[in-house]
Amino acid sequence: MIGDRWGVTDAEMRLHYPCDDFVPDPPWQAWRGVTVDATPDAVWPWIAQIRLAPYSYDWIDNFGRRSPRELQGLPDPKVGDPFTATAGRPIGAVVSVEPGVHLTAKLAGVHMSYVLVDAGQTTRLLLKIAARNGRALGPLIAVGDLPMARRQLLTLRALAEGQ
Repeated sequence: MIGDRWGVTDAEMRLHYPCDDFVPDPPWQAWRGVTVDATPDAVWPWIAQIRLAPYSYDWIDNFGRRSPRELQGLPDPKVGDPFTATAGRPIGAVVSVEPGVHLTAKLAGVHMSYVLVDAGQTTRLLLKIAARNGRALGPLIAVGDLPMARRQLLTLRALAEGQ
């Protein structure tokens, strides 16, 4: 499907993601991924900080507020914590977390897992999105999500790499 894949290998698409436990056999799913020139311990604090802001196109999904560009020293997320915030308002919920490994959340009926794969001196930052009700709207969601998720992952990569 158009927009269902960006930056991931076939093998990465076949992996089991934590969101698969919440949405087995989803009618719609998408994968995104980037390689980060940093170890998982440098990437994880930025994933944990998604709770403060979306890190995508801030003028769209954060009502013009800039996502923080410095780490805020947040504790690791816990199940039940808000997933992210838009214009300072918490939205979504963390549904599963293994600090340093994955953050899985639910937002507007969609489950998503951010997974860190240690590749030595680099990290694969993978995102899988799964929806129960996506068969009809899946192509539209995928095309809309692709630029937003791509911007988010590229921003997180740049921040983790210290750029």
